[in-house]
Amino acid sequence: MTKKQKKLLIRILVACGLFAAAFATEKLTDWNKYIYLGLYLVPYLVAGYDVLLKSARHIGKGQVFDEMFLMAVATIGALVIGEYPESVFVMVFFQTGELFQSVAVGKSRRSISSLMDLRPDSATVVRDGVEEEVLPEEVCVGDTLLVRPGERVPVDGTVTKGASTIDTAALTGESVPADVGPGDTLISGSVNLTGTLFFTADKEYGESTAAKILELVENSSLRKAKSEQFLTRFAKYYTPAVVVGALLLAVIPSIITGDWKDWVYRALIFLVVSCPCALVISVPLSFFGGIGGASSRGILIKGANYLEALADVKTAVFDKTGTLTTGAFTVTDVLPAPGFDRETVLALAAQAEYYSEHPIALSVKKAAGTYEAPADTQALSGYGIEARTEAGTVLAGNAALMKDRGVAFAETDENGTAVYVAQNGAFAGCIVINDTLKPDAAEAIARLKALGVTKTVMLTGDREAAARTAAEQAGVDEYRAGLLPQDKVAIVDELCRAEGKRETLLFVGDGVNDAPVLGRADIGVAMGALGSDAAIEAADAVIMDDDPAKLAAAIAIARRTKRIVRENVVFALGVKFAVLILAACGLTNMWVGVFADVGVAVLAILNAMRTLKNQSSADGSHASNRLRQT
Repeated sequence: MTKKQKKLLIRILVACGLFAAAFATEKLTDWNKYIYLGLYLVPYLVAGYDVLLKSARHIGKGQVFDEMFLMAVATIGALVIGEYPESVFVMVFFQTGELFQSVAVGKSRRSISSLMDLRPDSATVVRDGVEEEVLPEEVCVGDTLLVRPGERVPVDGTVTKGASTIDTAALTGESVPADVGPGDTLISGSVNLTGTLFFTADKEYGESTAAKILELVENSSLRKAKSEQFLTRFAKYYTPAVVVGALLLAVIPSIITGDWKDWVYRALIFLVVSCPCALVISVPLSFFGGIGGASSRGILIKGANYLEALADVKTAVFDKTGTLTTGAFTVTDVLPAPGFDRETVLALAAQAEYYSEHPIALSVKKAAGTYEAPADTQALSGYGIEARTEAGTVLAGNAALMKDRGVAFAETDENGTAVYVAQNGAFAGCIVINDTLKPDAAEAIARLKALGVTKTVMLTGDREAAARTAAEQAGVDEYRAGLLPQDKVAIVDELCRAEGKRETLLFVGDGVNDAPVLGRADIGVAMGALGSDAAIEAADAVIMDDDPAKLAAAIAIARRTKRIVRENVVFALGVKFAVLILAACGLTNMWVGVFADVGVAVLAILNAMRTLKNQSSADGSHASNRLRQT
């Protein structure tokens, strides 16, 4: 416990001792009632002086109807009508509940903080051969940094010297360390396990991956779920309504019957029961825990509203390249035209793609091996590239480019992405490039279907044959091929309109090229986005490694969280309304009223804390079991 919590515990224990002494004195003596009032006032004030002060301050600020006001009125009222023991007990038990809630919430926050403890206290910068320890915020782009075994990488950078293994579990949820060496990328927040590494800072701390992640998690509480928004509106009207109801319950029957003490006592129970603590604390805590649990698995969800929406996903739409496939292209076939050979076609294409860093271009250049630099190149958006070389003009691109330039060519029907090559207006041949499906892509789709996702769709700009093969291998229900970015937006828009009001459409893409679609979908998820600022900005949720199977985990966590929220709402309101009715009928007492407030709040918080527990049971493993049984 914190120092403040320990002080409250001591006050509660002292108040309990004084209360026991006052209670024993009352039972064993026959003194004036005002002496007993004085005896009971001591433990009452020891336990609840801060409640009275806070209530007075809140009233001064116009915040009348809160739990402090209700407790103050109820306990003072009990003292006025001579129910001294019950007044003290209500205050002591209320403070005990407050202490428990404080400890529970603190534990929850510490659990999430430990999961997301990505920020190192310092960074070691090497300047002119001298090591200097600075704050991470003081690191500049281009600085050389040293990270020793056991230390956390302070900023994103590139390894220049040394070799080691890196633990990225806090970022990606991946428990298997990765080997790194010169030229490899280091992500801030990861932990160096074995060797000493020197690396160059590529970003300042504020723009690094760890800082972005922490910012997202910290700001997630600002995006409230519909359940939270409803409870905020509900509490705004519920508490004043109950206070008015208690006042009417105390006054009207008392005027009719003349039994003021009995009806005022019933009204005081009404006030004690009416505190909305159980809902106000447990519901946000549940969503906070769900977001934290997802973060520990490398799934960043930007707010409770997105977590709640994930629970209702019925349609999942996927981009193909880099999402269901690895994005690592390989030349699988070269089809030279008459008069050209394989090596010539590859060399011509590699020359045209000389300055390009596109994955397809990189695969062509890798297959070519050796090739010369062109004199000039021009990118033809939506078509390909035109290059001027010593051997003349070279075209490399899709079938539309050949048609546009009037090149007579033979269109291939082989599976894969086709790059057509022409030299000086003559067709040279075709290069077929394939992108392999991720090993767990089919399992990811199967898990989603086992979780009740009714429709899965794949969108791609690739050719029909390549799209069909990938769709069949992945097991998606539908696919659309040959799409431009604006076509994807239109299709997602059409699918969104077809969805029911209570259903959610999920789009999964690489977060960069698919930014418009991510923004249009009900929930946009960026895949394989480790270190990608564009993905983090565009998406509502980010899978920090390249594992599509974690989509099922995200949905399962969201559904579990939403279920716990509903349990708390139904339980808390059910108990409160039942006790309110019993209190109005005179069938209960203050002790039961205290349980209906503090006891229910404690139980609701304990239930909410389940969202912080190990999420392994909510990661789609149930779906996997169902698949194995099938």
